[in-house]
Amino acid sequence: MNIQDIRSQFPILHQEVNDHPLVYLDSSATSQKPVRVIETIEKYYKEYNSNVHRGVHTLGTRATDAYEGAREKVRKFINAKSIQEVIFTRGTTTSLNWVAASYATANLKQGDEIVITYMEHHSNIIPWQQAAKRTGATLKYIPLQEDGTISLDDVRATVTANTKIVSVMQVSNVLGVINPVKEIAQIAHENGAVMVVDGAQSAPHMKIDVQDLDCDFLAFSGHKMCGPTGIGVLYGKKHLLENMEPVEFGGEMIDFVELYDSTWKELPWKFEGGTPIIAGAIGLGAAIDFLNEVGMEKIAEHDHKLAAYALERMAGIEGISIYGPLDPAKRTGMVTFNLDDVHPHDVATVLDAEGIAVRAGHHCAQPLMKWLQVSATARASFYLYNTEEDIDKLVEGLVKTKEYFSDVF
Repeated sequence: MNIQDIRSQFPILHQEVNDHPLVYLDSSATSQKPVRVIETIEKYYKEYNSNVHRGVHTLGTRATDAYEGAREKVRKFINAKSIQEVIFTRGTTTSLNWVAASYATANLKQGDEIVITYMEHHSNIIPWQQAAKRTGATLKYIPLQEDGTISLDDVRATVTANTKIVSVMQVSNVLGVINPVKEIAQIAHENGAVMVVDGAQSAPHMKIDVQDLDCDFLAFSGHKMCGPTGIGVLYGKKHLLENMEPVEFGGEMIDFVELYDSTWKELPWKFEGGTPIIAGAIGLGAAIDFLNEVGMEKIAEHDHKLAAYALERMAGIEGISIYGPLDPAKRTGMVTFNLDDVHPHDVATVLDAEGIAVRAGHHCAQPLMKWLQVSATARASFYLYNTEEDIDKLVEGLVKTKEYFSDVF
């Protein structure tokens, strides 16, 4: 990868923040956007802005072709069998909520089990809490190892013949750990359960093959993978989606509407009620083109390289606690940490004064914070446009942070 060439395609990176060159280390929250994506969205609004699937005029045809073309790009990106298995949503949160509201509500009953882990993002906890309340099912948690990884023995001990749904993030947004979702899916299927994968943190950073993983559902967001905000994907195996009811009702998703009953369009359009997220889908398609040109394998390799370098450099800072496995082979490109006696919000504030953007807080993972026995952490997350020099500046900023608070107190 030619990192400088890649960086040149991200206009936002070439600025100063608080009189320092910007060092953006918050890509797990949202990635930055290359010129190609920005210009693709601008072109849609300037040249062929129109609704899709409805009009027969030229602009409508161009918009529909671009929108459905983006769906095909997503299909290839995750190796789904058919475009009927690719549904555009507002993001990972919406996708997971739809599975919980539609599939879970229709298929769970009292005595059934939903299995997740302690490391899940709130978007992969709360929908299952609500599904359990609606259906009388039991919500169970796979325990974590001391370093935050998952043991397959613990998965086998937690998943039972009563388990109907297993939902696990492929990559933790706090620990950076890469979970063995393919093996977990096999255990789920052996027990008659479906496997749901939260791919919000994995889709941007590694090649995903849903047929190889054999997951039943996969959710991910465009804005974390160089695409625009407000667009995401729900992948589902065709036979499961065909038997699910839509969650939103209105125009575009119907076949026929009578006075007292209606029928739905075929997949995937029966789930996409109303005017869809046209510009977002087209922008996501452009982002996928960009990522494919760089190469998902190269991006994953770059992530591991930066993670290894960051772990090595940051381990030399006195009084730092690093969460998650210390083996870079077990994680993707992020490091979550705390400095002794300094609140993570204060760490992030001092770093921001140096032009370094990191995340601080509970990262929408309060059960995991409780498991870690902390209220909050700071997180530096890397992507294809970051360099070892960015990590050097982070380390320098953390040393300054320690010195500043040592002088204050």
